Amino acid sequence: MGTQRSDTDRATQIIDRLLEAYPDSTISLNYSNRLELLIAVMLSAQCTDERVNTVTADLFEKYSSAEAFAEADQDELAEDISSITYYNNKAEYIRNTCQTIVTEYDGSVPDTMSDLTELSGVGRKTANVVLQHGHDIVEGIVVDTHVQRISRRLGLTTEQSPKRIETDLMELVPEEHWQQFTHLMIDHGRATCTARNPACADCVLEDLCPSSKLDNDVDLASNEQW
Repeated sequence: MGTQRSDTDRATQIIDRLLEAYPDSTISLNYSNRLELLIAVMLSAQCTDERVNTVTADLFEKYSSAEAFAEADQDELAEDISSITYYNNKAEYIRNTCQTIVTEYDGSVPDTMSDLTELSGVGRKTANVVLQHGHDIVEGIVVDTHVQRISRRLGLTTEQSPKRIETDLMELVPEEHWQQFTHLMIDHGRATCTARNPACADCVLEDLCPSSKLDNDVDLASNEQW
């Protein structure tokens, strides 16, 4: 119980410091409705948000509804997103997902975790983002690569899989911060706690981090020596 309490207190300290460091932290994908959000998040898997925003600026002009994506020519859609990683697979997922949305949900993006994760190419991470930012429903914590890396470095979890990491974080992070926690981790991961060479000397969390290069020999994100 004592360890759980101390971990919860430390998680709260971490959030407080990051909120001060990144007061305007929010989702960086561009979208104007739930369908655009869903598709942008699907495209963002293993691809930068900056690249996705560049592609969707034209994509959302060309395809303005679930029906338009559902009826798109597969090869043409793939070409439209060809600068995105795994564009062939993603084009197929988007087309199949929009066909389901049209036939089963009357063209509207569903609003439950179970319905969303039944869609082609939509996992829990994508569903969480859509629920949080499209439907104002917060059921969990979005675990992307930044959250995965930094939460392990900070000793908030020792798990490897996003689902298990999410479970651990939901026990430590106050529910009112579940949504913002992800954005704070992403901003911190981009600015300071980078994958290969984190700037520990400049980090606002350095004294709370058991992976700090200033005091420790092992990166808990990878369990490898610095």
